[in-house]
Amino acid sequence: MRLLHTSDWHLGRAFHRVNMLGAQTEFIGHLVATVREKAVDAVVVSGDVYDRAVPPLAAVELFDDALHRLAELGVPTVMISGNHDSARRLGVGAGLIDRAGIHLRTDPAAVGTPVVLTDAHGDVAFYGLPYLEPALVKDEFAVPRAGHEAVLAAAMDRVRADLAGRAPGTRSVVLAHAFVTGGEASDSERDITVGGVAAVPAGVFDGVDYTALGHLHGCQRISERVRYSGSPLAYSFSETDHRKSMWLVDLDAEGTVTAERLDCPVPRPLARVRGTLEELLEDPALSRHEDAWVEATLTDAVRPADPMARIAARFPHTLSLVFAPDRAPDDPAVSYARRLAGRSDQQIAEDFVAHVRGAAPDERETVVLRDAFDAVRADDVVREVAR
Repeated sequence: MRLLHTSDWHLGRAFHRVNMLGAQTEFIGHLVATVREKAVDAVVVSGDVYDRAVPPLAAVELFDDALHRLAELGVPTVMISGNHDSARRLGVGAGLIDRAGIHLRTDPAAVGTPVVLTDAHGDVAFYGLPYLEPALVKDEFAVPRAGHEAVLAAAMDRVRADLAGRAPGTRSVVLAHAFVTGGEASDSERDITVGGVAAVPAGVFDGVDYTALGHLHGCQRISERVRYSGSPLAYSFSETDHRKSMWLVDLDAEGTVTAERLDCPVPRPLARVRGTLEELLEDPALSRHEDAWVEATLTDAVRPADPMARIAARFPHTLSLVFAPDRAPDDPAVSYARRLAGRSDQQIAEDFVAHVRGAAPDERETVVLRDAFDAVRADDVVREVAR
C-alpha cells in the first residue's frame, strides 16, 4: 500500500505580515496532483490542519476545497486533529464525511478503532491518535498523573490490543501528533510542555509498521518506521534550512517500509543575514538573497538611522529586523530578551525566586511552580477550544 504522509498545514497562518493563503492553496493543488501522479492509495494528515481553534473563513473554505478534491480522486484520506486545532470543530460531520472516504479522527476515546483499508496483500489498519492534551484526557485513559508519555502509552495499549485481535498479517499505521525524543524543533511550534517534559520516547510506538507523526515542522526520520513529514511551508525563520516535503511511503506485504521525500512548492526562499548595516548593504555575497524573505540581524554598536528603509532598499522582502549588538553575554547592556533566550518558563521562574530571596527553590517549591504552569496552560487550552 502506498501512503502519502503530510501534516501541519496550519491553514490560516501568516508568515510575519505575509498572508500565506495563496501559498497554502498552491500546496493543496500540489498535494492533489501528487496523489494522482504517484498512484497513492491513502493520504494521512497528522494534525494541525488549521492554525487555531477558530480559523478564518478563508482557511475553512480552503480546507473544504481540499476535502472535495481528495474525495473526487477516490483515494481515502485519514486525518487527525493537532494541538492547534479544535478537535470538536474539526470533527463535526465526521460520520457523514466517512462515506466520502475522508476519515476524521478527533475523538480520544476512539484511538483503538481503526480505519481499515485493503489492498492485494490484505488489511491495513489506520489508528488515529489526535493530539492528546494530558490534563483533558487523563481520566479517559485512567492515568494517575497528566503527562504526555503516560497518555500516549495508554492510547497505544488500546491500539495494540485491537491489532492483536485482528487477522494475522494485518499491517498497521498510527497517526499521532506529539513531540518525540530525537526530533528537532523550530520556533514555530507551540510549546506543549507538561510537568516540565514535552517529548515522549519513540518506543511508545513499538509494535506498528509505520508511525506518521505531526507537530514538529522539520521533515525528519526518527527511525525507519517513525517519521515526521514536517509542515509543507515555512512558518518561522528558524526553518530557513528546512527542505519542505512529504513522505511517500510504501508498505509491502510484510509491512516493510520504504520511503521517499517529495518536495513541496516554495513560494519564496528564506534567508537570515547578520552584520552591521553597512556590511549587509555592501557585501556582494549577499546578492543571492535579494529576492528572498529576509530576517536581518544588525550588530552595530549604536542603532543606525532608518535601518528598515535602508535594508529594504537592497532586500525588498525583508520581514524581520533584529538588533543584536556584539557584546559579551554578561554585559549589562545585553537585552532582557537575549538573556532569556532558550530558557523555559519554569527556568525563568526558578531564577526569579533565586534572585529575590538568594536561594533556589527546593524540590517541593519546584513542583508547585511546575503544577502552576501546567494548570495555566491547560486552562488556556480549555478556553481556546470553548470559543
